[in-house]
Amino acid sequence: MQRILIFGATSAIAEATARRLASPQAAFFLVGRNAQRLAAIADDLAVRIGHPVHRATADLDDLPRHRQLVDSAIATLGGIDLVLIAHGTLPDQKACQDDVTATMAAIHTNALSAVSLCTLVASHLEEARSGTLVVIGSVAGDRGRQSNYVYGSAKGMLAIFLQGLRNRLHAAGCNVITIKPGFVDTPMTRDFAKGVLWAQADDIARGIVRAIRKRANVVYLPWFWWAIMAVIRSIPEWVFKRMRL
Repeated sequence: MQRILIFGATSAIAEATARRLASPQAAFFLVGRNAQRLAAIADDLAVRIGHPVHRATADLDDLPRHRQLVDSAIATLGGIDLVLIAHGTLPDQKACQDDVTATMAAIHTNALSAVSLCTLVASHLEEARSGTLVVIGSVAGDRGRQSNYVYGSAKGMLAIFLQGLRNRLHAAGCNVITIKPGFVDTPMTRDFAKGVLWAQADDIARGIVRAIRKRANVVYLPWFWWAIMAVIRSIPEWVFKRMRL
């Protein structure tokens, strides 16, 4: 039995990933903020796997509740083998520039809350000396751009944290995977004009499942974002600061 804990389970990417992981040998504990949406996803998974799906409604900005959520999942499932952290928001860059409170809220949601969950989960995986932690980051964290540097800085912080955590947990036989999607067509990006670089949530889910099976480290999804970001990272700062990105 594969025991799977998903935070941010009502996000499009998390839902698509859960469906791809669904099997009679999977046991799920889902955590999400929207109770009605969470119940619908849990019911759908229960039909797919043939047994009940456990769930908890929570606002993951509430850091003091994190330990109770992790402990509850471990007690309910009898342990955890796979954890997916997929919650987040896409803040308004202009609003963040005008109000530091908005900036701090964006960093809290997209970095600090994930760091809190990772820290709690990592202690359990290290003690069990097995398991996989998968965290949704973003290509935005590779370089600060004027159009979304608040969101990018949060994801950049998360990426560096996961790099160190991966190094720490390797000796315990645990794997930490950083997923860096590019543009993804989800409810969070509904107001954006879409183009050829955009992917669907299920495309990302397919890549996540592949990364888990391969015990990957850092994965850009779709794959071509690795090349795009390599080029962007290579641009000298004296040139990059003049660009409109």
